[in-house]
Amino acid sequence: MKEFHGRAVIPGELKGSALVSHTGFNVLASFWKSLTEGQNPSICVDQNNKEFFGKKLTGEILCIPQVVGSTTAGMIIQSVAALGTQPKAMLFSHTAESLAISGVLLADIWENKKIITVDGLGDEFLNYVKGGEQLEITADGTVRIYE
Repeated sequence: MKEFHGRAVIPGELKGSALVSHTGFNVLASFWKSLTEGQNPSICVDQNNKEFFGKKLTGEILCIPQVVGSTTAGMIIQSVAALGTQPKAMLFSHTAESLAISGVLLADIWENKKIITVDGLGDEFLNYVKGGEQLEITADGTVRIYE
């Protein structure tokens, strides 16, 4: 077991498996079909993200460095929460930017859909987690990885 500590942006407790991308997460490109065609569950359609492309995003624990791409990221996160196709958690190795934070806050407040969010977990976190491992997230921003 390895333990990492970050900042709990949207605190909560959760256990589940990791879905990992070592490249920035383009929210608009990833959730495009969910938003435009009502795809549920959301399957990542961002062809530039080789690690997530074709994988289910709904209900997953996303381990990413940061959100990239469009200034619509916050609105997209809130919108997929409204559709019920949001991930369970977003774990950032870097500090989450304001657009991502606005989206998870809007999902929590407006849609009553909590996307547990922890940022600042560090580069070692993203280098350590490979995908498929069992994770435990605690309300104080601790993430435990079980192999």
